[in-house]
Amino acid sequence: MMTKLLTGWHFMRWLRLAAGMLMAWQAYVLADSMYGFIAGFFLLQAITDTGCCGAATCQTNTLASDKKQEVEPDFEIIKQK
Repeated sequence: MMTKLLTGWHFMRWLRLAAGMLMAWQAYVLADSMYGFIAGFFLLQAITDTGCCGAATCQTNTLASDKKQEVEPDFEIIKQK
């Protein structure tokens, strides 16, 4: 767990941390609980390295196929009468 917390700090993780800290400061200064919830959300994402769709990514996995099978289409020749 400690390696997950201490490694893999990319740009979006730093951005979430900065946004969370800024929101936490605003929550403290303004005494606003909504800023506090948003700050907690961003800080949780930064600490656990999760984003909108999972761990550090918002992309889908693509399955690469080594064999590309090309299927020849069947044509039917139509003659006019």
